[in-house]
Amino acid sequence: MSKLFTSAALRQLKPPNRIAISPMCQYVARDGRATSWHLIHYGSLASSGAGLLFIEATAVEPKGRITPGDLGLWDDITEAALKPSIDAIHEYSSASVILQLGHAGRKASSEVPWKGGQQILPADGGWHTYAPSALPQIDGEIPPLALDRAGMVRIREAFVASAQRAIRLGVNGLELHVAHGYLLHEFLSPISNRRSDEYGGSLENRMRFPLEVYDAVRAVLPSEMPLGVKVSATDWVNEGWDLEQTITFAQALKQRGVDWISVSSGGISPRQKIAIGPGYQVPFAHAIRDRAQVATIAVGLITDPQQAEEVISSGQADFVAMARAALYNPRWGWHAAAQLGANVTAAPPYWRAPPREHPDLFQGTHYGAR
Repeated sequence: MSKLFTSAALRQLKPPNRIAISPMCQYVARDGRATSWHLIHYGSLASSGAGLLFIEATAVEPKGRITPGDLGLWDDITEAALKPSIDAIHEYSSASVILQLGHAGRKASSEVPWKGGQQILPADGGWHTYAPSALPQIDGEIPPLALDRAGMVRIREAFVASAQRAIRLGVNGLELHVAHGYLLHEFLSPISNRRSDEYGGSLENRMRFPLEVYDAVRAVLPSEMPLGVKVSATDWVNEGWDLEQTITFAQALKQRGVDWISVSSGGISPRQKIAIGPGYQVPFAHAIRDRAQVATIAVGLITDPQQAEEVISSGQADFVAMARAALYNPRWGWHAAAQLGANVTAAPPYWRAPPREHPDLFQGTHYGAR
């Protein structure tokens, strides 16, 4: 029996398998509002057979967007715009919806990737960014404004307010984005955090603000709603954030009841030297799972069903997440189930889809005509 296609509980959630669709920014929101593209995009991914569907990094305030096209959840207008996409997933898919909340920090005010992804100056329609310290992402850029305590409180409360809006939208869980060089990761990394107060210097101090945000969000969630965290396990830069510090952070989150940790890497510095290869981040997920005793989601060049099965069956992670592989093959879950002799659920309009060699691919189907 395929381990990939067994359930793993996350509080009250019992997704039918251990496949997740990673949060992937689409960069087509308008002033933070979801558009018709989001209905198309998430409708496609909701039909993938995955047990967990993550909504892209959603900014908690306008200046927390990576690009002007980022999704947001900071007022009634952005909340209402996202509702049709969330409702459609719930109506036609068995996937649990997890919304990722984030703040881009010093990497905000960037062009969309297909326009080069570089910093947009305030004079050109961008905005001043915020970070733990006034250190630019790239030498020569306009540096961010170092957050004072009032600014940190504002952002923490913005995370809380966005979480409350997400609850009203009916999502099944939340994830905090503490990876890829964005604001909460910037507090963790000594590369981007040079503060001299209680939020900088020692590892305990650098973890303080991300943990305060976690605690504040957890406090407003229903007890049955799971909350996870996405981390970069290493900066891939000497004297930066590394796996040992990540494990300490994961242990602190474990004490607070975190439900999973999604394990990625990098993003804090253009000096990073990433050793990319198939499943290159899985060892990080394994180490965190083993030493922090917390559920992990492995991500990063996991593209083959047998590879994903091995990650789960060998105990290296509790879930595997697809990103670009799911964009390339939006029915990855179907094809994995067929290859591994398992089955998935599908909406009735698709019940005719299985090929003859896999007639039992979908659960509980029947079809007829007169």
